[in-house]
Amino acid sequence: MVTNEQRRRQLAREKFERQQQRREAARRKARLRNAVIAGGLAAVLAAGAGAYAAGAFSGDGKKNTAADASPDALPSAKKGPDPCARPAPGSPSAKTWKSEPEMTVDKSASYAMELKTTCGTIDLKLDAANAPHTVNSFDFLAKEGFFDHSKCHRLTTAGIYVLQCGDPKGTGTGGPGYTIEDENLKDSKLKGNVYPAGTVAMANTGQPHTGGSQFFLVYQDSQLPPQYTPFGTIGPEGMKTLKKIADAGENSGAGDGAPNATVVIDKATVTRS
Repeated sequence: MVTNEQRRRQLAREKFERQQQRREAARRKARLRNAVIAGGLAAVLAAGAGAYAAGAFSGDGKKNTAADASPDALPSAKKGPDPCARPAPGSPSAKTWKSEPEMTVDKSASYAMELKTTCGTIDLKLDAANAPHTVNSFDFLAKEGFFDHSKCHRLTTAGIYVLQCGDPKGTGTGGPGYTIEDENLKDSKLKGNVYPAGTVAMANTGQPHTGGSQFFLVYQDSQLPPQYTPFGTIGPEGMKTLKKIADAGENSGAGDGAPNATVVIDKATVTRS
């Protein structure tokens, strides 16, 4: 006959075993999630295939500890109300070019880029002195209407914190048909392999000199190797717009997916002063 004490011990043991099973399931799910994050961040999404590479790191450079979390603590894809307006009428560009445009940028002049998006204006100050080829390309593409009506197709919210734009296809596979050289990779602002909040930088395929038209906007300090041309800074209004977009989250629940906000660049302009 089973005594009350034996029954109590049996129930306690069964409860412990269930807890162990749940914890192991949570670890497996978190490992898979982190692999998705690492793989996604390492995927190439710029001039025809690429973006930027990074492992699953938090903003302070420490490894994620989500593998130790309970199932309830793991992220899930949640879609709230879209904070952005309807896009302006028009279609994304289908133009491509065989080679980089002729250099016309004045390295001693000041250049600014304004992205009028469905979520608000993103104002950029461009660094022609240290990234002349990149600024020259963006000046050319903006004048050609290349960015107009294009979606910002990617938002990352775990480990690195960026919004990626510049692909008229809206898939991460588009580009202008040419590539430009890397520049300004020894910028003093890139300390400790961190791209600080407010940086705008080029995406690439993970190989040198493969930038095209895709770029990313850093809305929170992000751990990244200095392999992506920093070519400007984001103004105060732009940071407010990015916060609105980031607060709406992304659609995968894994920290790397399409933004829940419908982010479309209605008009991109570059001005010289």
